[in-house]
Amino acid sequence: MSNSSLSSLPSIDRPEITSRLRDALLVASFTADGLLELLGAPAYAALARSETVPALRATRGDTPLEMLVRLFLLQQPVPHARVEGVLPVDACLKSGWLVRAGADEVAAAVDVRPYGGPGGEDWFIVSDLGCAVGGAGGIGSRDERVVLGVGGASTTLAGITVRTPVSAALDLGTGSGIQALHAAQHATRVTATDVNPRALHITALTLALSGAPGADLREGSLFEPVRDGETYDLIVSNPPFVISPGARLAYRDGGMGGDDLCRSLVQGAGERLREGGFAQFLANWQHVEGEDWQDRIRSWVPRGCDAWIVQREVQDVTQYAELWLRDAGDHRGDPAEYQARYDAWLDEFEARKVKAVGFGWITLRRTGTAVPSVTIEEWPHPVEQPLGETVRAHFDRLDFLRAHDDADLLEGHFRLGAEIVQEQVGLPGAEDPEHVVLRQHRGMRRATKVDTVGAGFAGVCDGTLSAGRILDAIAQLMGEDPVLLRDRTPAQIRLLVEQGFLDPA
Repeated sequence: MSNSSLSSLPSIDRPEITSRLRDALLVASFTADGLLELLGAPAYAALARSETVPALRATRGDTPLEMLVRLFLLQQPVPHARVEGVLPVDACLKSGWLVRAGADEVAAAVDVRPYGGPGGEDWFIVSDLGCAVGGAGGIGSRDERVVLGVGGASTTLAGITVRTPVSAALDLGTGSGIQALHAAQHATRVTATDVNPRALHITALTLALSGAPGADLREGSLFEPVRDGETYDLIVSNPPFVISPGARLAYRDGGMGGDDLCRSLVQGAGERLREGGFAQFLANWQHVEGEDWQDRIRSWVPRGCDAWIVQREVQDVTQYAELWLRDAGDHRGDPAEYQARYDAWLDEFEARKVKAVGFGWITLRRTGTAVPSVTIEEWPHPVEQPLGETVRAHFDRLDFLRAHDDADLLEGHFRLGAEIVQEQVGLPGAEDPEHVVLRQHRGMRRATKVDTVGAGFAGVCDGTLSAGRILDAIAQLMGEDPVLLRDRTPAQIRLLVEQGFLDPA
């Protein structure tokens, strides 16, 4: 990691100073909860949109917490003498956390953002100046190897990741280290890689300042740093997935044509996963003229892996280009240069016959089954994070359904999933509803239409009676042939189990 660009960053060789800094931040309540209490919800939310004016207005006093927010989040110089009673200033200057600003002020060398862990931990995410909150904020005009802090994509991936104890986890393209920090809580060993040596240095700072175990940090692209024979129980990556003409910005542009980087990442994960292990990614994929996008993504899934792929959003090529031009701040620069870059983006898409770009989540699980299951769906609706347990349960249900034929299902016992309600839809005053909807209020928050048999069946599933006995009772109540009802209902039971409306008892 020897690189001249690291000279502006705090030292990773002074753990005692980092520990003292952490203690001082905690004493001053420079935490996620402390920030929310100080700033209030509107100003706190504005920070996530890269809007700092409300936070500046809320930190005009001289309390220790206000000074720390101005110093580490808002990049405002503060008087040396005033902050001396809050931080170990001289030690922080010596180790590079702070720099002198004028004769009697100090400034932060990096952004430090408080971040609340899933178990109430007080963590700190280190990033380059101006990049701790929100998006890039127009960093395209600055160093292309800048390291961003926590954004919406980072928290999305952290939320969907399966959190079970594992022996080895791999974070590909670690950036500021947020995924490695999460993994360190439930993995005995964490390996974090990045093509940018600056990102690896910042990841080490994030882990140390958060009081977390260190990680094995390796420089390189994709799976290049993974040694022969190394396998993992968990692989996560929020890669530079943006489909762009060229590789101008390391934090977002992968440097491969089209969606080849995401395809390579997914295809390469299978052989690095241990049996039963998960690989979870955020990704973009092209919607190409004359090609089904689901077929495109299905071709990425490596052999021997189950997959659950969720498309969360689709943008046409103009929306997509504008999003990432704004992300880099190009819209605030020279109009002719902005137009040229916009043209280059559309030229690239036209040459590849791309009409839109999809964004979503990809989860793989290594399985020994001869016929893996690949589920691809479009789900743009709100979900309840964290979803890690929902993801794990999805694959558990796949195993159950794969091991049970229709006769087994009729012998099985089921329970209605948590917080599921029934809605009847029809004209006001009608004797019977037009259809019945089951709706989840947790996890994926799915809704599915069922017939009266399906609704009645789900309503009495409490684990005590077998599915077959419940159907026999429904047949008697409805005057139907129980044999015919047993024949046609397993498909509906299978769907309700697959989508999480019913759980095997």
